[in-house]
Amino acid sequence: MKPRMRVMSWALVASLSFAGGLQSAQAGVIGAEQLSSATAATAPAPEGSARDALMRHFERADVQAALQERGVDMAQAHARVAALTDAEAQLLLDQIDSAPAGASDILGVLLFVFVLLLVTDILGLTKVFPFTRSTR
Repeated sequence: MKPRMRVMSWALVASLSFAGGLQSAQAGVIGAEQLSSATAATAPAPEGSARDALMRHFERADVQAALQERGVDMAQAHARVAALTDAEAQLLLDQIDSAPAGASDILGVLLFVFVLLLVTDILGLTKVFPFTRSTR
């Protein structure tokens, strides 16, 4: 293998190896003070409207089926929603509205696996694709 090609392939392998580490999330425990200040910052809804909207979400058959599949008792879920304050119900409703619906990065994962297998094929470590020629 030519030295330039070897350096380029190792640089590509190294950059792809570290690409997954760039997307990270930080999680921590939120105190009651932070939660109360966050709920106070949201715009308050008219009395009961956020709770009513949450109850309408629970009325949907697909939501009930998903909750029962996970072992959640519907009566207990309704009681917990009824116990929420208006600010908490509005915050939960905002989170439901802004959550991605079934979004996943499956395309990115498939592309990464394809490129990884392609590079290992070119380096001669695997033989997955018939259109590549091994450098060994």
